[in-house]
Amino acid sequence: MPRIKDIVWSNGFKRAFQRRVIGTPCERGFAEKMRTFSEDPFDARLKTHKLGGRLQGLWAFAVAHDCRIIFTFLPDDKVLLIDIGTHDEVY
Repeated sequence: MPRIKDIVWSNGFKRAFQRRVIGTPCERGFAEKMRTFSEDPFDARLKTHKLGGRLQGLWAFAVAHDCRIIFTFLPDDKVLLIDIGTHDEVY
């Protein structure tokens, strides 16, 4: 997959980021993982994977040990970030 051209934060992602991430260990690794993700969304360090069940059709990757981002691919090499938080918060 080519480099991602645009990463869009949904309103829900923005709220979750403010509520669950600011001031946590997840925040420390966020910028670096987003840079890696934008260059190669399937970089092995991200552990990117498809989701099933009620989240079928969506994808996730790891920001930190217990911090995940839920997202979907959009046309034209864009990505929509949907949710962020611990495993229990997002799945």
